[in-house]
Amino acid sequence: MDSDILVKVDALDRFYGRRAAVRNLGFELAKGEVLGFLGPNGAGKTTTMQMLTGNLAPSGGSIQINGVDLLERPKDAKRAIGYLPEQPPVYAELGVDEYLDYCARLNRVPRGKVRAAREDAKARCGLTDVGRRLIGNLSKGYRQRVGIAQAIIHMPPVVILDEPTVGLDPIQIREIRALIAELREAHSVILSSHILPEIQAVCSRVQIIHQGRLVLSDTIAGLGDRMQSESLIVGARNLPSTDMIAAIPDVSRVESVDAHHVRVFHATEANPAEYIAQCAVDGNWGLMELTPERKSLEEIFVDLTRTEEGPA
Repeated sequence: MDSDILVKVDALDRFYGRRAAVRNLGFELAKGEVLGFLGPNGAGKTTTMQMLTGNLAPSGGSIQINGVDLLERPKDAKRAIGYLPEQPPVYAELGVDEYLDYCARLNRVPRGKVRAAREDAKARCGLTDVGRRLIGNLSKGYRQRVGIAQAIIHMPPVVILDEPTVGLDPIQIREIRALIAELREAHSVILSSHILPEIQAVCSRVQIIHQGRLVLSDTIAGLGDRMQSESLIVGARNLPSTDMIAAIPDVSRVESVDAHHVRVFHATEANPAEYIAQCAVDGNWGLMELTPERKSLEEIFVDLTRTEEGPA
């Protein structure tokens, strides 16, 4: 296994009776990556997270964590994982320091290094001033921070976060996203979410899962290319007929928007904007607007998850 690949998943399946919750799933996670795992509710995200962390046995396939087979050597593989499930595993009756010391011992941090590990995790998660407070008295945003602190206290190479911002207010969401972005400096992160802006804000790569199958795997830069639309908005004071515009090379279709605007469709590999601009000058259209449209991540997401199944 490549030393830069920290997670390798191959042909992963999980069945409940005859129903496939996850089917033939495969992907890799490299050092320093933040991988966004995106999908609608019920797509199989949480099932996948539970299998990756050894909390749910797969029906088939293999999982390697930091070069160790999770099914053959689960204890060794789990040492390389920090996990924050959708419901943070925090104990309301414990203080923050008390709880993090407990988590450090669970993760086999040497006794003499527990305090240093706890203080480092608190500093990285913005918890330095709340160490003596009961977790039950903290806001939900701070409880999420405590949950992330327990996931990183043993400095695992892989951190898995399942819906880490659900139920938080906008300010708390921004704080948690900033924290996740900082984690990539010392960890590789898998972030499961159904919140589209979250994936764009913090991830370097995105995967979309639908009905248990992988329907898209791409970098954020590659996703930006996919977001390039196949249409232009053209506005002019003296707009010619749609038939005249449709006759321009590389224009496939023209749709009227209002008296002074049309939407011009074209092939992905062709862009007639320059030729349209020249025609507008030559024909004295009085060009007011020539704007390429862009697909949103939401539109790509809907396109990929609208059909019953999509190609990997």
